[in-house]
Order: sequence, then structure tokens, then C-alpha cells
Amino acid sequence: MAKLRHAHRIATAGMASFGALAAALAAIPAAAQVAPEGQSSTGAAQEQAQDAAAEQNSPGPGNSPNAGGVEEIVVTAQFREQNLQDTPLAITAVSSEMLEARSQTNVAEVAAQAPSVTLKPQGTAYGPSMTASIRGIGQYDFNPALEPGVGLYIDDVYYATLTGSLFDLLDLERVEVLRGPQGTLAGRNSIGGAVKLYSKRPTGSNTGYVSAAYGSRDRLDLRASADFGLTDTLSTRISGVSKSQDGYIKRMDFGCVYPAGSSPLNPAGGVPRILPANSDCVTAREGEVNYQAVRGQLRWQPDDRIDVNIIADYTDDNRTTGGSVLLLRRNAAGAIASPNYPYPPNPAARVFDINPFAADIPYDSRFVCGPYCNFATYNSLADNGQPLATVDGRVDFEGWGLSGQVDWELTDALQLVSISAYREYRSQFSNDDDLSPLAHSLGSGDLTFWSFSQELRLNGTLLDDALEYTLGGFFMDQRSVYATSQNLRYAGLLPFIGDDPVNADTKAAFAHVAWRPIEPLTLTAGVRYTDEHKDYTYTRLTPEGALHPQLGALNGQTGNYDNSRVDYRLNAMYEVTPDVSVYAQWSTGFKGGGINPRPFFAQQVLPFGPETLESYEVGFKSDLFDRLARINVAGFYSNYKDIQLALSVCPQAGAAFSRPCALPANAGDAHVKGIEVEASLRPAAGFLIDGSASYTDFDYVEDSLDPASGIQAGMVSTYTPEWKWSVGAQYEMLLGSAGSLTPRVDVAYQSEVYTNPVNGPTNLIEGYTVANGRLTWRNEEDDLQIGLEVTNLFDKYYFLTLFDLTRAGAGFVTGLPGRPREWAVTLKKTF
Repeated sequence: MAKLRHAHRIATAGMASFGALAAALAAIPAAAQVAPEGQSSTGAAQEQAQDAAAEQNSPGPGNSPNAGGVEEIVVTAQFREQNLQDTPLAITAVSSEMLEARSQTNVAEVAAQAPSVTLKPQGTAYGPSMTASIRGIGQYDFNPALEPGVGLYIDDVYYATLTGSLFDLLDLERVEVLRGPQGTLAGRNSIGGAVKLYSKRPTGSNTGYVSAAYGSRDRLDLRASADFGLTDTLSTRISGVSKSQDGYIKRMDFGCVYPAGSSPLNPAGGVPRILPANSDCVTAREGEVNYQAVRGQLRWQPDDRIDVNIIADYTDDNRTTGGSVLLLRRNAAGAIASPNYPYPPNPAARVFDINPFAADIPYDSRFVCGPYCNFATYNSLADNGQPLATVDGRVDFEGWGLSGQVDWELTDALQLVSISAYREYRSQFSNDDDLSPLAHSLGSGDLTFWSFSQELRLNGTLLDDALEYTLGGFFMDQRSVYATSQNLRYAGLLPFIGDDPVNADTKAAFAHVAWRPIEPLTLTAGVRYTDEHKDYTYTRLTPEGALHPQLGALNGQTGNYDNSRVDYRLNAMYEVTPDVSVYAQWSTGFKGGGINPRPFFAQQVLPFGPETLESYEVGFKSDLFDRLARINVAGFYSNYKDIQLALSVCPQAGAAFSRPCALPANAGDAHVKGIEVEASLRPAAGFLIDGSASYTDFDYVEDSLDPASGIQAGMVSTYTPEWKWSVGAQYEMLLGSAGSLTPRVDVAYQSEVYTNPVNGPTNLIEGYTVANGRLTWRNEEDDLQIGLEVTNLFDKYYFLTLFDLTRAGAGFVTGLPGRPREWAVTLKKTF
């Protein structure tokens, strides 16, 4: 409780400082005048962007989303508002109108149309988290001691962990996906890139909307938003979402499907039934949805120079586990590796009893249930002196946050931006990783987290606006406590309890300058200094609270990590014509290191250093044929050094302590190169075609690899497809007084990926193509719409993520299958 009070004191102090600043601003007289072009405040520019987007993209009759050519989107990637086409970066920017047209409701779905980007929800083992990777660089492990690799932001507030990162796209103005290292712009851990979500701000318009969707497996989505003007200077916006849906993966009772003694799969004395004889043998449905979130904003604009916006949000996600299925997988020699314990068949390591039943029941293909089911029980029966262990098989995430942003036009050429934020969450989850009734492995996690951050920016112009600069500083203090209960009988470990606090803090100072020496040429330079600290303390006790007899040597040990780093960016952009420009860039980034968060033995308390990236990029941006076509191209080459990869075997700890292992290690270097293309075509009023494609070539530097890691030349980083493409098309048919009808189809493809650093057939996800369709009717007044959507149109069976523990000797591979074909009908009313 003392730790929690400390967190709240920091939050209260930060918000009090923010409040004092806002009050001070109120007392300062400022002339009420429009800010000069290129220097308008973030809030004002965003409001202008919202109005422009609404006018251009309103799909009602006579105002087609294509009537004005390709849409203009304002982005803030370089600390100030710029047209997407004037920003010399590889950015995928998606407006709220396009998110709705594609039936996208969470951030992972946005990646389907973003080149070189992988965002996937994780399965049972990693709780409510997401794997994120851009250009072959990212992270898939939720542990708070590890850094994401892809920066995640909502309204310029940094989210420091992958847990809770599967954001709903609630009442957004736009999404920005920045590709390539953002070391000077977004800071630490944005080495692969950054994903930024921006909410619609209050404008005092007294408008809003309500929508409801019903679909497959009793899906029910409710969304609403309202914008109110409270006074001439004060406005508010409140948004909320509630989503529920039955799961698509059945958790089956093995003893019910195969009663003991009735089949060789379950002989007499085998697995008893859990459910009564007249049941459907389904104990739960995994992959269900039960999600609620609300966001409130209060905006104060006493004059044209001061803009204060305060945001509070709350999220509750309470459901069955994410869902996984057990897979039959073979190794490179063709022998079954999953399900098969022990694997390898005659391992040098010890082999332990995981069968608590009287009959001889091996861990084999009898427990492969099917494409959308498993035989998990979420308990390990008492056996050989080991006690009964039971977990609930659910996920519960509850989080909230408070942030405040002040935009203050000090003069016509100088702007101060302050962003203060406090965030807190608790995530409870459990996993039965082997997905069988056997007492193989069972675990639960209770992760608490809080963070306080403060960012200050000073934006200015000189030389008659020919030079723009930003000076800034950033501070973040964060703490997490990962409490876990683990029963890993396959590893020969007695049940243990972990309760590991992780403290981290970061300080940074940055500068960014853009100079236009002649009209068509812009030169940009950036530098950022970062200093970071992290400490990790281990707790390893028995469930009764005594020192663990096998892992007790870890108890009370603390590992420390400290590092400082300077990142750079140089960029040149040349406007060939007002609608065509080219750019070249050199930039760097890094992801912080740390101490192994999951040692099984004291010998595995090993450090790992930061990984770094140096990237060269050239690009081409164009709006052609009177803005009827947009084509953006980016090519890159990166030197990726000291890559952090989670190893399943860690010989660094010694032969007797190499398994089980989950050691992050600096495994080597790589060269990454590729090309990305994004295009929008509007050949006629009402007709839109958009598409993207990317090619990524990831090559490890052979002589940099540690042979003991198991990684070899020719392997690639996790969740990195070589090829990725998407195409979408829609056509609005005007029906006069009957309104309009717009059909849309989206198709997306990714080539094969590997989900473990040590690539092999057991952790390979084959390439797949998924298509979605939507038909939208709008009335003539454009205040009512009905949409019919079908996702996974051709009912493709594919996997989002895999969890492969064959190299660790656990003998299983599980996978999270993508959702099958689903339909929904949505009714939306605006007012």
C-alpha cells in the first residue's frame, strides 16, 4: 500500500503542477488573434483538421469522399502540424472515416494496410498484450522488464508496456504509423517505429453520435460520443464503448468427449469427465469479448493563444483467456515435436512425470482437439507429492489514466507545449500452456503498473519563418510488480511464487531544427540525449511463503541497468513541384537493455545490453493528376546491432542450468533493407482504390552471431514477413432522395513469418490472405447510416501468433487462430 500511495503522490503532485500552470496561464493577458500559419497550436490545428476532414470525407450524396481528390491529413510527427505529404518521413496516416469504412475497431487491425508493420493480439501465454514489429524490429514478450521496440502513444502520451496495448479505436481523429527509427522524435524504444492514436478534441459543437452493432455469436457493440459547449471558453467531449461477443474457441472436457474406458484415447483409469453426461462437453468459450471503455475531455480556450485540454479515461476488459489451440508440429527431420513430452525423445536434461492419472496417457496427438478447440482444464491434479493447483482461465485488465496538455502561444513565433500524464493498470491472467488435462504446466499472473510522465516543448520560428525549431525535455518514472504463480512440472520445479518489482526512470533532452534555405529545399536535423535506469528484484518463494528449495538462491537478488545514449537525425527534402517531393534521411534509434526477468536458476541472472539501429532512407511523395492519385514510396537500409532476442536455451548459464530458459540476449547483428509503397487512386467521383505493398529483407551478419544461441545465418527476426500487400476499393452510388449505397472490399496478404528467434518448422506461420467486405447505406441528410460487414470473407483458417516451447524441452506448440468468418450489422445516428 505504501508503494501505491507513493504512486498517487507523484500523480497528484504532477497534476497539481499542471493545474497551477493552467491557472497561471489564465491570469496572463494575451491578445486574441489567429496564430500565424505553421505556428497554430496543436489543439487549434487538430480542430481545423477535423473540420477539413469532415467536409472532404463526408460520404453523403453530392459530397463523395472522393470529390476533392485524395484526402489531406494533418500529422504531428515532427512536433508541429504538417500535411502528410509535406512530412519527409515514411508515415501511414489513417483518418477516422477510413477506419470506419474498413470496419476496424482496434489498433491491431490497422496494420493490415500499413506496409512493413505487424501488430497481432497474443494468445493465452502472454495475457492481454500485443506483439508489435515494424521493419523487422519490435517485441512480442509482454514482460514489463522488457522494452516494446515500437513506441505506442495515445494523444502524445507514451504507453510503456505491451500489456493493455490492444487499444480500441474509440472516437479517434486519426492514426499515425511512423516507420523506421524515431530516436530523436519519439525517443527510446521507438527503434522500429511508432504507432500514435489521436482523439477527436472537444470543439463545443453540440454534436455527437450513437451506434450499435449486432453480429456473429451474439456480438453487441455500443458506441457513443457527445461534444458540448459549456461556456464560450469551455467545452467537453465524452466518448464510450461497450463490446461483447461469445468466444470462437471451445474449451472441451476431454473426459466428456472421450469417456474413460470407452476409447484407446482415454483408457480406464484415464482422464475423468468434469461435466455431466448430458452436457455438450464445452467448459468455456475462449476468445470472447467483454470490453468497456470511456474517455472524457475538458477543453479550456480563454483566447486564441491558450488551449488547455484535460483527458481522463478508464478501461475494463474482463473475459476468458485469449484462446489457443494445440498444434501437431514436426521438426526439420520430420519427427513429431508437438505435442510430445519429453522432446527431444531422449533429452540430456531430466525428464519428469506430468501424468497424474492411473492409466498410461502420454502427451501426444490425442490432445490435438481441432481448428477451434482445446482440452485445457486450468488445473494440475495432485500427484507425486505435488499439490492440486487451479487457476480460473480468465483475463481481467483494469486501467485508467489522466493527462493534461497545454498549448500556449507565447508570441507569434513561439509556442510552449506541456504534456503531463499519469497511468495505472492491473492485469490478472492465467494460462494452461499445454492445453491438456495433464499436469504439464500451469500459471497465473498479476501485473500492476503505474507511470508518471512530463514532456515540455518549445516550438519557434526564426528568419521570417524560414527556420523552425523545437527544444524539449522528457521525464518518465514507472513501476511495475509482476506477481506470478507457476507450476512447471515438466521442468521438474516445485510450485513457486514470484513477486518481482521493476523500477524504471528515463530522462531525455531533444532538439529539432528545420531550415528552408531556398524555397524548394528543407533541411532537418535532430538530436536527443536519453538517460535511463532500471532495477529488477526477484522473489522466489513456495506457495506457503517459505524460501523455495530450488529457486531460493534467486530470492532477494536485485539486478541494475543504467545507460545513456545520443540519437541523431539528418534529413533533406526537395519539392520537385508543389505536388511532388523527394527526401533522404539518416537516423538512429535504440531499445534499452536490462536484466533477465525470468531466470529459473541463479546462474541465469544475466544482463543484456541495448540494441541499436542506424538507418538510411530515401523517399518519394506525390499527388498527381490534380490530386486524383497519390503515390508514396520509401526505401531503407539499416544496420541493426546487438539485437535482443529471447532464447529458449541459455548455455551461458552452464550446461546444467541451460533449460528451461527465457533469457533475453544480445545475439548478433543484422542488415535490414526494403521498399514500401502506398497509393490512393480516385479515378471518378465516388470511386476510391487504395493499396500498399512492402518487401523486407532481413539478413543476420554471420560472423556476429553467438553459436550457442542457436541462431544461424539465413534466419530472420520474429514476425517479419518478407512480403506484405493490401488493396481496397469502394464506390459510392448516389440514390437521390434515397441517399447513397457504398460497397467496399479490402484484401490483405502477408507472407510466412517465424515466431521464435531460432527459426524452424515448429514456429512457422504460413502466409495467408484475408478479405473483408462492407456495404453501407446513408440517408440523404447524411445523419443516419446502416452498415453490413463481413470479416474474413472466405473463412480463411490462419494463425495470428504461435507459442513454441519445443526448444525448451516442453514439447508443445500452441497457436492463436484468426477469427473465422463473422458478420455484423451496424446502425449509426449522428446529431
